[in-house]
Amino acid sequence: IAFLAFCLCLPLVGDDAAKKNFEETKELAEKGDAKAQLKLGLVYDIGRGVPKDWSEAAKWYLKAAEQGDTKAQKNLGVMYRSGKGVVKDEKEAVKWYRKAAEQGDAGAQTNLGAMYYNGEGILEDYETAYAWFNIAAANGDEYAKRNKLIVTKKMPPEQIAKARELSREMIKKNPKLLNK
Repeated sequence: IAFLAFCLCLPLVGDDAAKKNFEETKELAEKGDAKAQLKLGLVYDIGRGVPKDWSEAAKWYLKAAEQGDTKAQKNLGVMYRSGKGVVKDEKEAVKWYRKAAEQGDAGAQTNLGAMYYNGEGILEDYETAYAWFNIAAANGDEYAKRNKLIVTKKMPPEQIAKARELSREMIKKNPKLLNK
């Protein structure tokens, strides 16, 4: 019976530890710690240990994003693109994807390329889409590799050559685009 009681209490011990971890993270986030703000955003985004709350997630992502956290910037871009937790705003999504992309975040580079490809929040531009997919592919993003093939099929060879040159110019101008 004592063993059974001990086993039944184990989940509560884990819950207490999780609650303590959450409270510590929240305290750090409120003091301005960008990593804690990102973590809190993720907790609310997926509803881990708290009810899912995209508005609260967006609030914490924004705080971390404003401090330059690339994951928060990319996640905030996703939220603005989809309208989860914020008013849907494709131009705002482009802004946050670009901030993360320019710091070498391959996922944000791919997402930014998709925005150019689809003309979401920015004018449709296959050359620039290709350039971002090309850079993200060089950073190892598998989606970018596939997307680059898709956009290539819509471009004549001379446009592909211009897009490759654009990639080189972008990297030369900002070597941080490559995260390797």
